[in-house]
Amino acid sequence: MQTIRLGDVRYNAQLGAFEARVDVDRNGTTYRYPCQVAGPIDMDAGHVRASLTRHAMRMSDSGASLWSHL
Repeated sequence: MQTIRLGDVRYNAQLGAFEARVDVDRNGTTYRYPCQVAGPIDMDAGHVRASLTRHAMRMSDSGASLWSHL
């Protein structure tokens, strides 16, 4: 079983992107990824969180295909 947790989501105006630390807990081990998604400051919060999660899953060896529906 794995659990995904996003840290504080912040907007980096200089880059025009949202950034967050995303923790993927898998079988008692936590993998931490610095993630980023480009977009305007008024981007839908749900879309931002889903995009950050997809970014972490692409970086993780657990495979993005498991999360392609997000």
